[in-house]
Amino acid sequence: MNPFDWSFRARFLAGFLACVALLGYAIYTQLYQGLEPCPLCIFQRIAYAALAFVFLVGGLHAPKGIGARRAYAVLVALAGLAGIGIAGRHVWLQTLPADLAPSCGPPLSFLQETMGPMQLVRRVLTGTGNCGDVDWTFLGLSMPAWSLVGFVVLTGWGLLAALRRPKGRNRY
Repeated sequence: MNPFDWSFRARFLAGFLACVALLGYAIYTQLYQGLEPCPLCIFQRIAYAALAFVFLVGGLHAPKGIGARRAYAVLVALAGLAGIGIAGRHVWLQTLPADLAPSCGPPLSFLQETMGPMQLVRRVLTGTGNCGDVDWTFLGLSMPAWSLVGFVVLTGWGLLAALRRPKGRNRY
């Protein structure tokens, strides 16, 4: 069965399962392989959770009307583009030479206690923690690079699912 012929519900629930699997693997690597997430990793997890939530709600709702489907497309785009931006920044930080990479800062828990929300976001996005370190690779790509690939694929998948005309319906 061709996944492009699946219903809106099936495609969105598949997107939800993919997000959950990626989050599960990230947590597994943290708890069982000892890879401590940097602040940008945490924000990527939040973006995946937001994308998973949109996929789950959309899959359970399974709207028939084009207006609601477009609303889900906007939500998928927002969550996906946020994740793409964060993962892209993380990949960029990892490509910097060691002498140009941002210095390691205090852990995220300390930052949360000492900064307001906007200061925290600004600080994290400028590369605190060990965001420039590459601790894990698969097929030559770091975890943030794979995260970026995942965001691009899942965002495209969600947009295709939300904006594709239901099978068997006329255009007009």
